[in-house]
Amino acid sequence: MVEIHYILLQIALILVAARVCAEVFSRLGAPTIIGELFAGILLGPTLLNWVTPNDVLKLLAEIGIILLLFEVGLETDLGRLIKSGFRSIVVAISGFVLPFVFGFTASYYLFDLDILVALFIGGTLTATSIGITVRVLADLGRHQSHEGQVVLGAAVIDDLMGVFLLAVLYEFAVSGTVSLANTGTIVLYVGGFFVLAPILARIISPLIKHFHKISTTPGLIPSALVSMVLFFATLAHLVGAPYLIGGFVAGIALSRRFFLPFGMALQADPEFVQNVHNQMKPIIHLFTPIFFVMVGLSLDLTAVDWSSGFIWSFSLVLVAVAVIGKLLGPWLIKETTPLRLIIGMAMVPRGEVGLIFAELGRTAGVLDAEVYAGLILVIAYTTLASPIWIKQYYQRVGDRLDR
Repeated sequence: MVEIHYILLQIALILVAARVCAEVFSRLGAPTIIGELFAGILLGPTLLNWVTPNDVLKLLAEIGIILLLFEVGLETDLGRLIKSGFRSIVVAISGFVLPFVFGFTASYYLFDLDILVALFIGGTLTATSIGITVRVLADLGRHQSHEGQVVLGAAVIDDLMGVFLLAVLYEFAVSGTVSLANTGTIVLYVGGFFVLAPILARIISPLIKHFHKISTTPGLIPSALVSMVLFFATLAHLVGAPYLIGGFVAGIALSRRFFLPFGMALQADPEFVQNVHNQMKPIIHLFTPIFFVMVGLSLDLTAVDWSSGFIWSFSLVLVAVAVIGKLLGPWLIKETTPLRLIIGMAMVPRGEVGLIFAELGRTAGVLDAEVYAGLILVIAYTTLASPIWIKQYYQRVGDRLDR
């Protein structure tokens, strides 16, 4: 068991490193999220090896990303999100199917890997990290834009499809068969949670507003909202088909999904929303960097055999497949060329979702050390490079996007 003083020191290191690195990278003209990701690489096994991920840090990181998505929900126009629904569905499905097919084909036919290995690799390439995508767009002030709504909707759908695929692949890897009953149960749980989330939001939000008005002590809003984060994360875990993957992946995906509609449900009262913003922002700014540092901590680049010709050829081919597969999707919708490119680039980061795929493939004995290391390189590149591309492209074409 990790001693408490050691965990406290790790949290302190993460917060300080995230702030310092974000400030440095910002002054260099790079997105602040790159600084936070680099802080994780710096503190983790790749460089200094001062911080080792543990359950406490994972919990804090998960709270951070949930609160970030709650904040996005507060600022998201539900009407505009629904309007972009068809475009989001097209981008999500194409951005899911194309990388999967390309990744499987390259792995199976070009690198002659086993079919199950190739399926896991294709599955890993389907991922889109909604946390990284949303944070980059939010930092650029574009999360409420037309393309921001398309990307947000597509990332939510992509995330859910990824949960289904991962559950099926993991079950097949462990048991050698796929149970339609088990798969149907997952679909039922996820669908039910997704439908109930906005209904529960409509019920709970008036209660919070009421008690906020009559409360005589400060802090009711952050206490209530953080308590709900923990409660719904637990609930999502409990209904997340624990017999397949311990509810871990389902818990991540489903608990986050609740807080987008919940944030939107509060918008009927602008004064209350402003109150929520003012009281929650310090907490969000405290917890959110922990999530991005944890993504960096998980990228163990020392596991890569840099002298291996296979890893270089394998990872370079998969990087091309991963990027092209996401960039092609927006060309199936009616948009201008700059918007299509922005939407495609915003869907590229794999982040923590790709890491979950790769890690489960490794622990299930499907991915050997070389293939796993190659996938880590692909995830690292798409995660670290995408925010830089997006920022630079917005600087070039930003003035033309809203015309």
